[in-house]
Amino acid sequence: MPELTWLGERKARLAARQVPYRLLEAVSEVGDAAADNLLIQGDNLAALKSLLPLYAGRVKCVFIDPPYNTRSAFEHYDDNLEHSQWLSMMYPRLVLLRDLLAEDGSIWVTIDDNEAHYLKVIMDEVFERSNFVADIAWQKVFAKKNKALISGSHDHLLVAAKNIQKWKRNLLPRSGAAARAFKNPDNDPRGNWQSVSYSVQSEDSDRRQAYRYAIRLPSGREVMPPQGRHWNGLEDRTALLSADRRLWFGKDGDSPPRLKVFLSEVQDGIVPDTWWSHDDAGSNQDAKKEILALFPDTEPFGTPKPEALLNRVLEVATNPGDLVLDSFLGSGTTAAVAHKMGRRWIGIEMGEHAATHCLPRLTKVVEGEQGGISQAVGWQGGGGFRFMRLGDPVFLDDGRIAPSVRFAPLAAYLWFLETHVPWAGTSHHGPSPRPSPRRGEGEKPTSAGEGEKLSPLLGIHGDTAIVLLYNGILGDKRPQGGNVLTHAVWDEVRALAPDHAGPWLVYGEASRLQPATLKKHGIVFRQIPYDIGAR
Repeated sequence: MPELTWLGERKARLAARQVPYRLLEAVSEVGDAAADNLLIQGDNLAALKSLLPLYAGRVKCVFIDPPYNTRSAFEHYDDNLEHSQWLSMMYPRLVLLRDLLAEDGSIWVTIDDNEAHYLKVIMDEVFERSNFVADIAWQKVFAKKNKALISGSHDHLLVAAKNIQKWKRNLLPRSGAAARAFKNPDNDPRGNWQSVSYSVQSEDSDRRQAYRYAIRLPSGREVMPPQGRHWNGLEDRTALLSADRRLWFGKDGDSPPRLKVFLSEVQDGIVPDTWWSHDDAGSNQDAKKEILALFPDTEPFGTPKPEALLNRVLEVATNPGDLVLDSFLGSGTTAAVAHKMGRRWIGIEMGEHAATHCLPRLTKVVEGEQGGISQAVGWQGGGGFRFMRLGDPVFLDDGRIAPSVRFAPLAAYLWFLETHVPWAGTSHHGPSPRPSPRRGEGEKPTSAGEGEKLSPLLGIHGDTAIVLLYNGILGDKRPQGGNVLTHAVWDEVRALAPDHAGPWLVYGEASRLQPATLKKHGIVFRQIPYDIGAR
């Protein structure tokens, strides 16, 4: 497949692998602390990498609204990146977003003509061309720009699946123009309907002669099907449909017949198409009104998206309870809409904007604000989220583990490193970790660190049991410290999975077992930090 090349391409293609894994530090909680929603402040490339150990393959829908590279300055974004820099910025982020997507997930990216076609090529490479779904035109404005050569009215919404064979889209509810198309001008007791032509194209006019006959209208006039077409039924069927009031001849009874299709008889929704009008998906004007209603005394975010647009995306791409991710959260619209629709969400935004705009907006959502789609979905408030900041790297420049690293984040990292699937153990998105004070000889350290009780057995993947011996203090090589694999520690670990007959992979600071003993019990020992291969 052809590949796009640009200045700095080679470095960009390696960037995702070279991003250091960093900690996420909890700042505050809003509402229900148990809610699985995260607002993360920090560089989105590093934040995406930090999410991999716990969320790889679990995100059902990614929506991003990246900088458009329009060569104009925005207050909260530098959108004046040179073209190659923009491509280098997008490529590694798309790679990490792909890794976070579930096999039946999809990614939706808004963009304009400045980079749309280049972005499509990169997405074809990262997600594979066969997984491309659609290029949707969203009508972001409806007013004409009289000074423009051609007045632009839409943005692109590029959609790709992680695996097109497994992705299933939902039908859209009949709302807006689609719902208004069904009316009941003749007061039919079967309810609202719309009409479709009762004539069809004639592929073989000779074989369809029986379908070409005169129909007498209620007005008394007779009509034949148009040239090259025939009626959609023989005379007997037409008579039955007419008797059942299934044919519509216009208000005056003098129009060619049309077949009535009742709303009660069609499928529950409509198939999404590639034209999303402002009537159905909102506009830039709607988005700015929504932000001004939430924050009337502050300067609105420059490029918000309307809640109706995100509502439409999530209706097609997700179901209640699914996880939604936006790594260019902007004004917080994706998270706000996902929350109101009963989806779980992760939003990433850099700089103080995360705290000054996203945090208060999402707090208002939890409290039950009634803007945007709230009334349409019956939103009354509830739920909660955690506000996180990007913290220290797990590994220092010399490869040592940072002193601030506790058991859970290191466990999640090592599990993902070995299995390439997220760890199902305790989340490391708790209170900000602090270095443990060195304990006295009479104190027994726990493998989880201060105040935590976590099993050293991280889990069994395939036929291998994975173990981490780590008390949060590197350099603690006392046999009773918990970092060292001794006979006593092995007996305790073995008792956690007494029926396991496969190999054991044990990470620790040191091993006191002889090579013959390790081989006997099927143990592969890896020393921390030297045998941790990927940084």
